[in-house]
Amino acid sequence: MQNFGEYELIDFGNGRKLERFGPWILDRPSPAAGQAAPTLPADSWKEAAARYVRNRTSSESGKWTLHQSLPAAWNVPFAIPKVPPITLQLKTTEFGHLGLFPEQQTNWPWIAQQIRSINQLAPLKILNLFAYTGGSTLAAAAAGAHVVHVDAAKNVVQWARHNAQLSGLEHLPIRWIAEDARKFVQRELNRGNQYDAIILDPPTYGHGPRGTVWQVQRDLFPLLKDCGQLLKDRCRFFLLTCHSPGISTSDMSAMISDAIVGHCGSPPRTMRLQLTTLDQRRLDAGVAARWPY
Repeated sequence: MQNFGEYELIDFGNGRKLERFGPWILDRPSPAAGQAAPTLPADSWKEAAARYVRNRTSSESGKWTLHQSLPAAWNVPFAIPKVPPITLQLKTTEFGHLGLFPEQQTNWPWIAQQIRSINQLAPLKILNLFAYTGGSTLAAAAAGAHVVHVDAAKNVVQWARHNAQLSGLEHLPIRWIAEDARKFVQRELNRGNQYDAIILDPPTYGHGPRGTVWQVQRDLFPLLKDCGQLLKDRCRFFLLTCHSPGISTSDMSAMISDAIVGHCGSPPRTMRLQLTTLDQRRLDAGVAARWPY
C-alpha cells in the first residue's frame, strides 16, 4: 500500500503494529502480525506516544497507556488526486480505533476516479453503508456525487459530519443517517429507491440501534442481495471491503457473483488489502472487491 504522507506503518510483529498518524506514533494490536517478528529494535517501539491493550475479558474494549502527552483529538489531512483534500479528526477510543482504517486510503482515489470518469448529466447517487467516520463519503462527495452516509452508531455519524466541516465540505449533498444498514436498505427497497453505486465496509460483529446484532457470516450475503436490487439497471460501480478472518477473496467473489453480478455485469476484481512499511514488508488488512476493475 502507498504511504499517503500522514500515515505510516513503521513496523509490525508479535501480534502488534507500530504506526504513525500525523505527528503521533501509536502501538496497537494486530492479529495479522501474530506470526511475524518486528524488524526494529525495542527502543524504536518505546517511541510510541501511547499503547493500546485489549481487555482479557472482552475483545471489544481495552485501555490506552499514555507515554507522552497525547491530545484528546488531532486533525490529519489526506490528499486525493484531482479532488479537494479531506481532513479527518483522530482520537483514541476504548475499542482501539482512531477514526481511520488506514487500508481504506487506497480506495478513496479509486472512488473519486470512478465518479469523475462517468459522464452523465445528473450527479451519481451513492450509498455508503457502515460508513464510519466518512473517509469514503467525503471522497465521493468531493468528486461530485450525492451521497447517503449510513452508520448504526449515532456518535460516529456525528464524528463523520464533523470531518465534513473540517474538510470544508459540509455544504455538499450528503445525507447523514444513523440506522442499521439492513433496515435502511430494506426501507429503500420498499420505497422503490435506487442507487448508481454502493460502498460498504461491514464489521465482523456489530451492535445497531434497538439491540440489533450484525454477524458478517450470517448477514452479509442477504444484504448483498438487497444491494443488488438497489443497483438494478443502473449500477456504475461497487466497492466491498471486509476485515473478517473467515472471509477470503474466493468467498467474497462467490457472494458477489450470486448477489451483485447480474445487476452490474462482469465479475468484480477481488484483492487482499495490505499495509506496507517503508522497507516493503506487508501486513494483511482484509479483502476488497471492486467493480469495474
